[in-house]
Amino acid sequence: MSEVIKFTNLTDIATHFRKDLTGDHRPLKELVLFFAHNGTGKTRLSMEFKETGKEYNDEREVTKRDTLYFNAFTEDLFSWHNDLINDRERYLKLNTDSAFFDGLRELELDAKIESFFQNYVDLKFNIDYENATVRFSRSVIVDGAEQTIENIKISRGEETLFIWCFFLAICQLVIDKDPSYNWVKYIYIDDPISSLDENNAIAIACDLANLLTTEGSEIKTVISTHHSLFFNVLFNEFGRKVKNKRYFLHFKEPNDYALQDTGDTPFFHHIATISELKQVVESDKIFTYHFNALRSILEKTASFFGYDKIDKCIHGLEDEVLFERALQLFSHGKYSIFDPQEMIGDNKDLFKRIFNGFITKYEFHFPEIFNEPTPAATA
Repeated sequence: MSEVIKFTNLTDIATHFRKDLTGDHRPLKELVLFFAHNGTGKTRLSMEFKETGKEYNDEREVTKRDTLYFNAFTEDLFSWHNDLINDRERYLKLNTDSAFFDGLRELELDAKIESFFQNYVDLKFNIDYENATVRFSRSVIVDGAEQTIENIKISRGEETLFIWCFFLAICQLVIDKDPSYNWVKYIYIDDPISSLDENNAIAIACDLANLLTTEGSEIKTVISTHHSLFFNVLFNEFGRKVKNKRYFLHFKEPNDYALQDTGDTPFFHHIATISELKQVVESDKIFTYHFNALRSILEKTASFFGYDKIDKCIHGLEDEVLFERALQLFSHGKYSIFDPQEMIGDNKDLFKRIFNGFITKYEFHFPEIFNEPTPAATA
């Protein structure tokens, strides 16, 4: 049976990861890789991990830090100037108030970024270190002649790739022990593949694994993702190259988290999700965000069997209109993942009908995944 450790807050999970990497857990690990669904608290956990590595003086100024991180906040350090008046001067602005850009001018990252960026897209960029901006261009063939289009607004996916390559270039400096980043002891990466297709997700996983397994690297790493393909590629790429720990992070309700060791084989997270939803149904503690997890399972099953509609995965569902309305309402409705709302009676009944119809059709056998959980060690 896989070990399951219960937690009541994200700070204790961050502390647990640090113990995996450098603390009193034996054997010590070089990398922690974990899977968690959206809404679990992955980004907040990355921030808790970063905060536990900071030291402050009496004026509450940061005197020491140890974590270089990539998450949604990192992406927010890059913002677009779209020149709404003239629609000409479009460029990406860098928020140089962040320590992320320490030594930007002196390090001249262009070549390092380009070495990664060219693996993904056919774009050129120019970093203006004086004004902390980035402009993009693309070469095209018009009437047999090559032309360059300047100041282009790149796509969301291309922007994600550029920011990711910027981060990889800094990681390279960390691994090469550049003095500008000698404060980095940990690298924490949270879901770097938003807005990307599966081909780029695989490419990013492979490039990341190659970088982090560089011979002589002393950096410890945590990687989180909600993307099953990205998780499994990393799982296989790291393999025996580094001493790593793999988890599935469960979130049931506020102050109720669990880390499950995924064992020695790639983790089929959808099975654990189904088991978790079964526990949710039995406890009658069903929240609106659980419809997201259920919809994801149904869509994957429909795709596997070649069904054109997900309701074909459910046994004995009579009210198709009600079913479709419920999925749209709860999968795309405006509710807060930071303030989860419990469903009311009729919606709970509908959720149970859909879930039970699904497991009846495919006759799932449920192991006792959460039996006798191991209490978390105190921080």
